[in-house]
Amino acid sequence: MKLSHALTRSFVPLLGLALLGLALVAAAPTRAEAQQLPLPSQGLPGFLPGMQEVPDPGLTYKVVFDMSKAGPLDRIHPTLAEAARYLNTLSTYGVPPIRRKLVIVLHGAATQFVLSNAAFAARHHGKPNPDAALITAMKNAGVDLRVCGQAVLAEHIAPKDILPAVQLDLWALSALVNLQLHGYVRVAGG
Repeated sequence: MKLSHALTRSFVPLLGLALLGLALVAAAPTRAEAQQLPLPSQGLPGFLPGMQEVPDPGLTYKVVFDMSKAGPLDRIHPTLAEAARYLNTLSTYGVPPIRRKLVIVLHGAATQFVLSNAAFAARHHGKPNPDAALITAMKNAGVDLRVCGQAVLAEHIAPKDILPAVQLDLWALSALVNLQLHGYVRVAGG
């Protein structure tokens, strides 16, 4: 009787540790446990069997997209579409929203895409801003969007004409430098 009691006393803690280990393995995020896509209309990049270097749900992704080039006036800007697919990819691989810290800094020729539909139409023969809906959806999905104040001044844009989802910064240069000093990786875009 004393022998079985001694075995039970030593077995119970080991069983507890084994169960804790199984629970931790079961709780580890996998691609199959991915969240719903934050921006379903933008889809995902293509996949091929055997692809390597996928997002790690244990990392925090601090990424700033540098968007400075003009884009098409009749469809979504390629850099915005790329950033949206990247956000969807992070979600697909189980990176939780708290670990997705994406920023898009618009400046130069891309500044016009922060205009409200009415302001954009006034400058582009009545055409609405092709990026307005995506910019709002990205903001709602946790993406931080910023515009260069110096570009806004150069383009004679009134602050009231900027989409509410976009933050007006002093300068794209200040925003890009500050973000990189805070550990963001800069992705040069279009």
